[in-house]
Amino acid sequence: MAKKTVFISYDYDNDKHYKNLLVAWDANKDFDFSFYDASVDVSVDSDDAAAIKRVISTRINNATHFLCIVGEKTHQSKWVAWEIDKAVELKKKMIAVKTAKDNTTPTGLLGVGAAWALSFTFASIKKALDDA
Repeated sequence: MAKKTVFISYDYDNDKHYKNLLVAWDANKDFDFSFYDASVDVSVDSDDAAAIKRVISTRINNATHFLCIVGEKTHQSKWVAWEIDKAVELKKKMIAVKTAKDNTTPTGLLGVGAAWALSFTFASIKKALDDA
């Protein structure tokens, strides 16, 4: 089986620790995680966002899978919404995992055939990636 390259989308301000956990799990040779790891203090609608969007678009395009970490405030992130839309546009295999079961799902993940990890554990996320 070919190695999966996984773009991770997450709310930078609120869910970095979950992304860091995935990075620690990246030692597993089944995956190659990728993400845009910079604080985005620029509005997604700003003219200044164009360069950031180009970098993120390239990273999503180069990935085989798109994994969205759904934290408590993720549904409010315009950047995560843009990344989800870009991944759908690029026809990426969609995976999502909630950090808590009652977190609101971003609307862009609805109806796109996303595979869901049932808990934020390595085994659950690996299963969702394998099933996607």
